[in-house]
Amino acid sequence: MSTTTSPAPGRSVPGPGGPGAQPAAAPRIVRQRRRRPGLIALSVALIAAGGLSGALLFTASGQRTAVLVVTRDVPVGAAITDADLAPASLALDPAVKAVPVARKAGVVGQRAAVALTAGSLLSPGQVTSVSLIKAGEQLVGVALKTSQLPASRLAPGQKVLIVSTPDPNQAAAAVAGGKAAEPAGPKTVAATVVAVGVAAPATGVVVDVAVPVAEGPELAARVATGAVALILAPQEGS
Repeated sequence: MSTTTSPAPGRSVPGPGGPGAQPAAAPRIVRQRRRRPGLIALSVALIAAGGLSGALLFTASGQRTAVLVVTRDVPVGAAITDADLAPASLALDPAVKAVPVARKAGVVGQRAAVALTAGSLLSPGQVTSVSLIKAGEQLVGVALKTSQLPASRLAPGQKVLIVSTPDPNQAAAAVAGGKAAEPAGPKTVAATVVAVGVAAPATGVVVDVAVPVAEGPELAARVATGAVALILAPQEGS
């Protein structure tokens, strides 16, 4: 009769390693990470694009051009002086037209074809060599007091009207002397502002205007009497 002996609780059964050997641990299962080729390719492409953008930006910022900028406001028609311009080094788009610093000597002395604003970039189309005094016109200086001028600032190129009103006392004296009386009412002469002098509180300001040759001598005579005023002519399209 055979007897089967069961191991007592708390005791380990001797294994192949002999008495006292620990039981073998279960093997660990290592999961392999799944690679995503599409994501890797996208990352590489983004890194390459960033590097290319940085290279292009560095190259563009390094290609700077020496050009002219306006240092102070210049009204239309006014002569451009050396103090009106200054050099600047800028990175410009090829579509931007600017005047190189090397051409400054040729720009000084020309006139502003448009009103130039301080801090703006000077372009070739903003300067002209055309004078505001055209063929068949004369330059007449008109001395005016503050009360004989509009409050708006005058600028070369503006169209104005010189209004003259004969002195009533002079008109009466002319009639008494047997001279023909001048037509009643003010007389106006169309003119173009060429230059504006520096205003002084006591003496006023002198405005140089271009008028037709036939009107020049008479206007100068009326200006000498002081009985004149200047008003702005209606603008085209107004």
